[in-house]
Amino acid sequence: MPDTLSRYQALVDSGEISFDPAQAAVARRLSSLNESLASYRLARRKSSALAWLFSRGQKQEPVRGLYIWGDVGRGKTMLMDLFMATSPVRRKRRAHFHEFMADVHERIHAYRQKLKAGEVKGDDPIAPVAADLAEEAWLLCFDEFSVTDIADAMILGRLFGKLFEEGVVVVATSNVVPDLLYRDGLNRALFLPFIALMQQRMEVVKLESRTDFRMEKLSGQPVWLTPLGPQSDAAMDTAWSRLAGGAEGTPATLQVKGRSVAVPLQAHGTARFSFADLCEKPLGASDYLAIAHAFHTVLIDRIPVMKGLEKRNEAKRFINLIDALYDNQVKLVASAGDEPTRLYLSETGTEEFEFHRTASRLIEMRSDEYLSLPHARRSQPSADTGGIVET
Repeated sequence: MPDTLSRYQALVDSGEISFDPAQAAVARRLSSLNESLASYRLARRKSSALAWLFSRGQKQEPVRGLYIWGDVGRGKTMLMDLFMATSPVRRKRRAHFHEFMADVHERIHAYRQKLKAGEVKGDDPIAPVAADLAEEAWLLCFDEFSVTDIADAMILGRLFGKLFEEGVVVVATSNVVPDLLYRDGLNRALFLPFIALMQQRMEVVKLESRTDFRMEKLSGQPVWLTPLGPQSDAAMDTAWSRLAGGAEGTPATLQVKGRSVAVPLQAHGTARFSFADLCEKPLGASDYLAIAHAFHTVLIDRIPVMKGLEKRNEAKRFINLIDALYDNQVKLVASAGDEPTRLYLSETGTEEFEFHRTASRLIEMRSDEYLSLPHARRSQPSADTGGIVET
């Protein structure tokens, strides 16, 4: 299997991305990590004769993960894509950090319910939860590592301490250096040992790319294409090629509260849907939140003008969709039947009133100020997702 650096160079050679020395340096470190993981995996296999040789008379040193941080749009998601594609580890998991922590809290709650029912013993759920997580995946990869919730902050030190004891290796991307995590948070002093633990078990690397590649691809380009027709369809194809770095993209699914949400096309943190995919199917707010958390840029093809009460369901879903994208500062490129203020035509129903806010948000989402914002979550419930699964 080609290593991460080779995959990166192949993208450069094909013209899908421009060469950036800072990105290449991080790709080289990810390749080195994959080499260490290959040996570490072999030593972990207790049934292997070679594992016996590894462990005989010496204890294997744990593999240090990577914490990659840098400004928005520098290529962190793309590099994580390449790392995951080239990783030799079979039991691996990639998730946005907030989704991972939502899963952890749900597991803790389930353990406490079993404790009340007398099905398990022990007062502290952290150790068994960490053991279960480590059994499922011993390589954990987190996109957009950030800590804003005190409930997360108060358990992270113990949780990751147990995960590291189980031999788990962690790779994460973030917009902030570890020392600034949970900055000004309540009881932050109790959080500081976790930062020290991360710095001990993860190599901290700053991705100092020369430019905001994402903004470079969007700035000066039309992101609201109207009217509908062959010209706007072609423009959407061009936008996809530019944003996906020339990659064709692959289908994927998002797991949301036990359901599967289909993603027709995705690559490098960008996803492409039709209006019918998103608003003519029975999707809800949690589904749209999962999409907003998983992708920094979303393309929507062929948004029609919605007329009358017979289109109120589609209009309501579209309102919820735009709310999720806007609140998480997701970048939107769309083709539509008309300008935002003329997309929903009805004189009755609450959707007509609510659509005024949606139209205002759509107009703001076209501005350079909005397009320059980092992909971020605000104080709202996280969708219970298990990450992106390519299909």
